[in-house]
This record gives sequence, C-alpha cells and structure tokens, in this order.
Amino acid sequence: MYDLRHCFASRKLKEGHDPITVAALLGHTDGTMLCKHYEGISTDGDHLRAAIGGGTGAGGERGGEGRPAPVEYDCLEGSTQMSEQPVNVNGVHVPRFLYGTAWKEGETERLTALALRAGFRGIDTANQRKHYHEAGVGAALTSALAEGIVTRGDLFVQTKFTFRSGQDDRLPYDPASPVAAQVEQSFASSLTHLGVDMIDAYLLHGPTHSVGLSRDDWEAWRAMEGLYDAGRVRLIGVSNVTLEQLQRLVEGRRVRPVIVQNRCYASRGWDGEVRRYCDANNIVYQGFSLLTANRAVVGSEVVAGIASRRGWTPAQVLFRFALDVGMVALTGTTDESHMRGDLAVVGSPLSPGEFAAIEGIAPR
Repeated sequence: MYDLRHCFASRKLKEGHDPITVAALLGHTDGTMLCKHYEGISTDGDHLRAAIGGGTGAGGERGGEGRPAPVEYDCLEGSTQMSEQPVNVNGVHVPRFLYGTAWKEGETERLTALALRAGFRGIDTANQRKHYHEAGVGAALTSALAEGIVTRGDLFVQTKFTFRSGQDDRLPYDPASPVAAQVEQSFASSLTHLGVDMIDAYLLHGPTHSVGLSRDDWEAWRAMEGLYDAGRVRLIGVSNVTLEQLQRLVEGRRVRPVIVQNRCYASRGWDGEVRRYCDANNIVYQGFSLLTANRAVVGSEVVAGIASRRGWTPAQVLFRFALDVGMVALTGTTDESHMRGDLAVVGSPLSPGEFAAIEGIAPR
C-alpha cells in the first residue's frame, strides 16, 4: 500500500538511512529521484517535512484555526524513553505510546499507576462509566504526582465526551440538558475525576451516527471549541470517525481537530484512507485495538520470525510496525512486563524488509 510505504520511507530517510536502500523498498530505481518524489526533501534524505510535517513547534498556531500548523516528530535531548520521539502538535508533546484505560473497572487505579511507574506518560480515558473508570485514573495520577514519579508537565492526559447513546445509567451530565450543557457538565466532571485544572486533549468519543454529522455532533463540537477558546483544553479531536465524517468536520469547523483516534484493522488497510487524510491535514492519528483487531497478523509466521530474531514478542513487533507507519499507538495491557516491553520498542525501528513483510501479510 502506497500510504504505508510513504510513511515508512519518510521516517527512514529522516533517520538517515541510505536513500538507495529505501528507494528499493518503494520500487524506485534511483535514491535521488526518491528524495525528489517528496516535496522539500534534500537529495541526502534529510528532513522529510513534506511527508511527516515540521515547523513552528511552540510558536505555531494554537489548536488549528486557519491553515493547519505542521506536526513534528521530535527527539528531545536528555529525555526519558517515552519522550524519545513525541509528536509536537502546536507545542504540545504527544507521546508516541499511550496507555489506554478502557475495561479496567476496579483495577483502573492500580493499572494506571503501574503504567506510570513503567514509563508511560500519556494516559487515555473517557468520562464514560460504561467502559471507563475516569476517577480511578485520576486517583493514580494524583498519587504519582504526590510521590514525585511524574510532574504535571511530564503528563499527557486525554479524555472524551460521550453521547447518551454510548453511556449506561451512570451519566456525567443531565441528559435533559442541551448537548452544549452536557459537554460543559461532562468536562467539569472530568476535571474533578482526574484532579487536574486543564485537559491536554479532549475528544468527541464518536459521532451520533455512522454516516454524516448530526445537529448534536455539531453542537458538541462547538462546545468543545468553546472549551479550547477558554484555554481549558490544549487540543481537541474526535474518535471512532469515518473519512467522510472527518472531512465534514474539518470543512465545517472553526477550530480544527488535531487528533483522530480509531480502531485499526489490517484487513482495512490499517485505516489507510483516514490516515492519509490525517497526514495531509496535519492531524495526529492514534490507533487502538492494534492487537485484538489483528489476531491473524499477530499470530502469523512472519511476525513470529521477526520477533524471534529481535528477541521480542509478536505484540512488540506489531506496535513497532504501527509506530513506523506513523501512528500514535495505544496499548491497554494489564501485565507490567508487557508494559515495559511495549515501551522498549520505541527507538528500535523495523528494517525496510521487516516492514514490507508485515505489510504483505495484512489479510484482505
């Protein structure tokens, strides 16, 4: 698939790999022509800004009104493993790996604390008691901050507003209130649950319908734009969205979404259409269910072979593949050794041959 190879070649050239070698992966016969294939790339393969962004960092425009600010993949000197290559979105550093807290119930606090001790600095949750225990996440954050395990500046805290249809009876808002008021109420509840005074990223948990955007979707988005305008959230985005819905949102918004979080299936090209659109519009793509949605790939002989050669688990190989594609990856493992193992793949990219082999086994 062109978009997977595009992302991989972009990263490999930026990392300093020989353009001739990377050209061979893409079917180009000339490494110089490969570099010229991407706008703004020097012939030695340095800085693939046309392919993966680049630009203003903290000085860029905040949140995305008007022309989108470029997304940067930084390497911060003197940083911990998890901040080795954060994604710089308008001055906000989004870790390449997030710890997902869905389906943890009474274990949420313990597992979130374990993830923080293991090295995770990005935490994903939602104010949706049906699937998440946001207050448990907050308790773990509060303890970690008090114990000096992390500082608030180290953390990337992401949560979501969920419509009534995605909730059970434990609602974080009055369902009789207008949608805009529901967003305000849910957001205020999230601040209390999480023990913070600002949310780093606030996502619409998903549109109300599978096709198009409804009046309620737009009312919720306008309320989120208001939270952004007030400086109460640093970034806003959307989850569980189709390409058509994302295009409509980008075209009709006032404040641009800068994050998309979707379930990612190999059988659907690793959500290639949405990721291509995100890449073109400087939107960070977060992939979840990378293991559970792709059991055939995880269990394949190809992945097993790569894992054996590298001394990794198949799960580590799949997460590394996702990072090489250009995603921010989510993992929800409940095992401490797996947490540390997942983080260990940061900074150890696949070879062009390994990447191509995994791409080739994606089920159709």
